Amino acid sequence: MQIIYEYHDVNASDRLEAIAKEKLGHLSTKFDFVHRADVFFKTQNRSDDKEQICDIRLSMPGPRIFASTNAETFESAISETVRDLEDQLRKHKEKMKTY
Repeated sequence: MQIIYEYHDVNASDRLEAIAKEKLGHLSTKFDFVHRADVFFKTQNRSDDKEQICDIRLSMPGPRIFASTNAETFESAISETVRDLEDQLRKHKEKMKTY
């Protein structure tokens, strides 16, 4: 799977990329039809402490899948976003089996 990283108001980080690559690697082994991931790291001023945002868009045959999470740290945002994507991919795979 090809992974593309984009940073908005955040410094590029090899550590964040390694965490995202590891988590997305687990997804690509379970769901081999996913061929590209676009990962966006952003910060946003908010009234709560959840200022770190991780958006991930997955490209595959058919519609793209997207998930976004706000959290206190990028690490927790990555984990939550990947969990959301895994749920969506599981549902998508079930639909693929019925046809």
